[in-house]
Amino acid sequence: MSVPHAAPARAEVALADRAATRRLARRLARLARPGDVIGLGGALGAGKTTLARDFIAALAGQDLEVPSPTFTLVQTYELGAVTVWHFDLYRIVAPDEVFELGFEDALAEGVSLIEWPERLGALLPADRLDVTLEQGPAPDARVARLAAYGSWVARLPTLIDHGDGADG
Repeated sequence: MSVPHAAPARAEVALADRAATRRLARRLARLARPGDVIGLGGALGAGKTTLARDFIAALAGQDLEVPSPTFTLVQTYELGAVTVWHFDLYRIVAPDEVFELGFEDALAEGVSLIEWPERLGALLPADRLDVTLEQGPAPDARVARLAAYGSWVARLPTLIDHGDGADG
């Protein structure tokens, strides 16, 4: 059953350096809940896997080894009350290949971080947050373009409104 995609709520966050990217990942981890889908877009080398690593470390409460799922296509992390499913769909040929990776289970019970989410086509859930990373003005700087759909629309202001930047 196809759900029409409503217009997203949008925001842009300037990430001056690696620490700013880490802080965004922490804020995102605090807002995430089981069933959430977070699409990570951007060119090769934009920082999608880095953001995913920081997100997973924030939920774990410690740094973990988080390999890129480029070759395995999916990695899972059991983090107490939630399982994070980290997908890298760069190498899939057809959207329905994700069902062989446990995609339905991920949507039902975990938080899904999906690199190259556009490869899902019509399978991309309507309720999601898209984070597209672009190169910023300095080597470690990025610009995060956020598009919130469904339940993420209400959470978007909390994600971007971080006051003085002391978000731990």
